[in-house]
Amino acid sequence: MFDRILVPVDGSACSQVAVQYATELATRYGASVHALCVADSRTLENAPHRDQIEHECAEIAADACKHIAASPVSAERAVRTGVPHRAILRYATERGIDLVVMGSHGRTGVDRYLLGSVTERVVRLSDVPVLTVKAADDGGITYPYTDILVPTDGSACAEAAIDPAVDIARAYDARLHALSVVETVSMGVDIGSAEVFDALEASARSAVETVETRAEQASVPAIETAVLHGTPYRGIRSYVEDHDVGLVAMGTHGRTGVGRYLLGSVTERTVRTSPVPVLTVRADT
Repeated sequence: MFDRILVPVDGSACSQVAVQYATELATRYGASVHALCVADSRTLENAPHRDQIEHECAEIAADACKHIAASPVSAERAVRTGVPHRAILRYATERGIDLVVMGSHGRTGVDRYLLGSVTERVVRLSDVPVLTVKAADDGGITYPYTDILVPTDGSACAEAAIDPAVDIARAYDARLHALSVVETVSMGVDIGSAEVFDALEASARSAVETVETRAEQASVPAIETAVLHGTPYRGIRSYVEDHDVGLVAMGTHGRTGVGRYLLGSVTERTVRTSPVPVLTVRADT
């Protein structure tokens, strides 16, 4: 599934961890890794030390490749100049990248719980899956994966993450968890009504059963399903912590309408607050 993996780097601790995750996945899949450093054209226009900045970018990419080269994985170094998120997305398209692995915040990040603007925009706009990882002090390395979680509400957006999650579970011989969280307050609807509650519960059960069926068809070694009640992103985080989940795989909105630019609130909050890496997958429309 993953043949070419892109890891944008900026020399931050978070991007260094991203290099480790990218190398691990590439080793597992026999993929190559592209280490890309982007010199922000907006800061270079009148910069007195433009040559120095471009040299630093080349060194950052080279350092990432040195780490990758210590594994059996082939590495390719790249330096580009442009608006960072646009350069990353353009490179991914031009080089046929299958997966982007990024740190949740870079050197400009001011809050470990807020994604850096570059990562956030790539997650929102990427046509290929994006694995967002945090720095080591935010929870430590979680690979090799033994437990992978697919949160689902049964929508086409949520189902987009099933196949990549199943594939990774097979690659790591990991247990796959399917979780649906029934919102206790939803769109102003009174779910105290038994009829409404039963309908939401049935929909949640159907959603996790879809994941279970796809996993069984792919011969995933172990599968668990669960339906919880409460606030979805909080339920997801609690499940991650209670079941030692090492990776969350979620769908994002598709290409049309404002959903192309705004992640669903559950996915967005999970990416921002999850203690473990989150793989986001855009649904085709």
